[in-house]
Amino acid sequence: MIYLNVGAGKSIREKDIIGIFDMDTSTVSPITRKLLSEADKAHLTESPSYEIPKSFIIYRAENGKMKVCFSQFSSTSLLGRTDKGNVR
Repeated sequence: MIYLNVGAGKSIREKDIIGIFDMDTSTVSPITRKLLSEADKAHLTESPSYEIPKSFIIYRAENGKMKVCFSQFSSTSLLGRTDKGNVR
């Protein structure tokens, strides 16, 4: 299995990643803000670092639920860390 290190020792299986998003550009949309707010209220968010997040990753957790993980790395940096630079 291939894992993506999203920072502070947190890794996510690449095959479980739904998307990697930039905080600055993605959170402009009210739809994205609503998604993040609802995920937070449902306790489906995690932040492995205390640093200000630059991106967030939406992925399927082991229980099949969608989760959101915030990362201090940019979305470009995370994509560069993936297998062949893209998530399948």
